[in-house]
Amino acid sequence: MTGALAGLRVIDLSRVLGGPFAGQILGDHGADVIKVEPPMGDETREWGPPFRDGTASYFLGLNRNKRAVALDLRAQAGREVLLRLLEDADVLLENFKTGTLENWGLGYDEVLSRRFPRLIHCRISGFGADGPLGGLPGYDAVLQGMSGIMSVNGTPEGGPTRVGVPVVDMVTGLNAVVGVLLALHHRTATGSGQFVEAALFDSALSLLHPHAANFALSDRVPSRSGNDHPNISPYSTYATGTRSIYLAVGNDRQFRRLCSEIGAPGIAEDLRFGTNGARVANRTELRTALEAAMAKLDGSDLADRLIRAGIPAGPVLDVAEALSHPHAAHRDMTVNIDGIRGIGAPIKLSRSGPSYRCPPPDFAQHRDEILREAGLSADERANLDRDGIAPTDRRT
Repeated sequence: MTGALAGLRVIDLSRVLGGPFAGQILGDHGADVIKVEPPMGDETREWGPPFRDGTASYFLGLNRNKRAVALDLRAQAGREVLLRLLEDADVLLENFKTGTLENWGLGYDEVLSRRFPRLIHCRISGFGADGPLGGLPGYDAVLQGMSGIMSVNGTPEGGPTRVGVPVVDMVTGLNAVVGVLLALHHRTATGSGQFVEAALFDSALSLLHPHAANFALSDRVPSRSGNDHPNISPYSTYATGTRSIYLAVGNDRQFRRLCSEIGAPGIAEDLRFGTNGARVANRTELRTALEAAMAKLDGSDLADRLIRAGIPAGPVLDVAEALSHPHAAHRDMTVNIDGIRGIGAPIKLSRSGPSYRCPPPDFAQHRDEILREAGLSADERANLDRDGIAPTDRRT
């Protein structure tokens, strides 16, 4: 094992997105992550097409650097095996509906914290355990709607729009990792583990900057502004002679330089565009002027020239173009493990960086080695398979 988290053992009971994403981050940085699936498997194995050898790309994108076993935790025998796995674990990661583990006699306060006082139990939930919505299940798109994210995303004409990536689930996974690392630091100082919760509801609200800050100061409800920034202009997509580019001009000096670079210095001299406040108030007229000046320019070349001149700009690329960009390769942001391509770890460390040791596991691929490490004999392992408690094949 290599990486900053080498020697850390994580029991990952989570499924779908937020939890598996958190587990993959921990695994990328060296943790031994044991993915425990139900006998039916993580449902995202079926979330395709596309598929590779019967497993959907959705699952493949979230579960590398993990070993896999299946356990039926609804059965007492399955829960006993889980307790065996937790004996030398540092972190328990799960996203069951609040109350599920408690109903199984595996609650943190009553059981796990007493039996495993150094264990860090991280739960990803929809709304937390209590309060008006406590214990209810959460889903990314639903939380995008409830949190106000959809209300500020999209155009005024098109109505509230879901962000095109599961941003709430993924940020909740990131928050879960942050919580685990904070708890590990606390354990180093005190010797004690603790319960960590990352809720989709909380994470969604945390993403509302600057709209929440604007509302707090003005009491004006934010509205949809398409690709425009509510506080800055020019800060949007703009048409050129070829592809669209995104300009993110944050101050007057950058704006004057932009106008000079596109061959229209007079735009910066127009009083309607002299300050950011004026440009925001006259953003429609500013767009007309800028796009007229860029109408015969190549977007890719222009964006490259602008950013090298200190003006924040970039071409609007599709997914294939973004992943094939030379800088993505240079930053190790595309990886290939045994023919399975994925996104690399975005966190770089100079001494203990990430590694990509194994591809996403087949169902229960590491069953025997995991159960053997937990001290289960060959006869015990055979009985668990026979009884369907730790099967080697998925139930349908």
